[in-house]
Amino acid sequence: MRFSATMTANRLLPAPLAARARPWAARLDRLLAAGDARGAAGRMSLVVFLARLVNAAIAFLSQVLLARYMGSFEYGIFVVVWVTMVILGSISCLGLNASVVRFIPEYRARGQLAELRGILLASRLFVLVFSSLCAGFGMLAIRLFEPAIESYYVVPFYLGLVCLPMIALGDQLEGIARANSWALWSMAPAYFLRPLLILLFLWGAHAAGYAPDATSAMGAAILATYITTVIQLAAVASRAEKGARGTRRRFLPRHWAVVSLPIFLVEGFFFLLTNADVLMVGRFLPPADVAVYYAAVKTLALVHFVYFAVKAGVAQRYAAYIHSGERQALARFARETVSWTFWPSLAMGAVVLVLGKPVLMLFGPGFDAGYPLLFLLVGALVARAAVGPAESLLTMSGHQNACAAVYALTLAINVGLNVVLIPMIGLWGAAVATAIAMLFEASVLSLVVWRRLGIAMAVFLPAPPKKEAP
Repeated sequence: MRFSATMTANRLLPAPLAARARPWAARLDRLLAAGDARGAAGRMSLVVFLARLVNAAIAFLSQVLLARYMGSFEYGIFVVVWVTMVILGSISCLGLNASVVRFIPEYRARGQLAELRGILLASRLFVLVFSSLCAGFGMLAIRLFEPAIESYYVVPFYLGLVCLPMIALGDQLEGIARANSWALWSMAPAYFLRPLLILLFLWGAHAAGYAPDATSAMGAAILATYITTVIQLAAVASRAEKGARGTRRRFLPRHWAVVSLPIFLVEGFFFLLTNADVLMVGRFLPPADVAVYYAAVKTLALVHFVYFAVKAGVAQRYAAYIHSGERQALARFARETVSWTFWPSLAMGAVVLVLGKPVLMLFGPGFDAGYPLLFLLVGALVARAAVGPAESLLTMSGHQNACAAVYALTLAINVGLNVVLIPMIGLWGAAVATAIAMLFEASVLSLVVWRRLGIAMAVFLPAPPKKEAP
């Protein structure tokens, strides 16, 4: 049975509200029923968003239990280590986790099965080997600079580096699943299964009498990460080569590197940008303050999820339109994705502001001190959503260098403001720095898309002309 937004609204809402919602529900039903690329992207974005909503409940519950089990100090240590590993895992892919979203649809469309099999194998092996080397160098660095590191961070960071290769391989497999529009396999492992397993293993460790500290939490994370990635590998690897088995693999490392490295800069800067505030708070303030700030950031998850869901659903469709030369269709579709991002983000932002304080209180005493920060951060996220997944459009259309330059400048602004403002005004310094960086990023990305592609990626700007310029 196919999901119907109209029927759902009629069943669950009072009659007056159902009548108001019916036109919007009908539009959603038409989108999801469409048999073209627009419909496929819409369905994937919806599945991704629903998957992330389920993950939000699991991840939020796990974070609440972590905070309550461990206390703000130990929880803050875990946050700094885990966020660092997630960033390093993404960076260790060197852009291959994003470039496969471009290459796989291109090779399938052109019937280049040898190149398809080549990149599927080479990308996984490269990411696994390179991330393992990074983990080894990281452990060596901790050993060499241990006297300069706060003692309570040393063992958790060693354990975090054990997770690193599997985090990176999971990111690569997520990219392969996204390229094939397998929404559940792109989202469920990292955003559903892994948080659930961390929660279960942590509960088991706590029940077995282990101290509820950052070390035991990282032990749970190791088990959860390895199990999740092995399951994901078994499900995605063989399925990705369907229809191409028997073809001799062809490897194009130079071509893949030329495309992937600029994307690596974009993705690397993006990950650093979205997590720089947490790391900078950890650099200048004690772990308890990190815990309060991170709890506020986790409460923003509903707003974040809209953007990431749309991005996951449309990137491969951007690539398909571009490689097929459908410029008018690309422009129309890009404009639609801006609306898909902005209006749900605005609605989710309102929900977060209404429920933010009681939600933060669930983490434990003192965590509601982060509630005032939500107003500034939600405003910045909604402003960022007003330009949609502009960086994905630039990356998929071959303008990844310009996108990387925007992110590099944005990251520099963010870090510079954090360095200046956090010592002066504490957590407000991190929030102000992040908000300014987001506003700068949104404005410049929209401008670059307009200058390079002639597409108005901003929710309140007029739509581009229907006829393509000669």
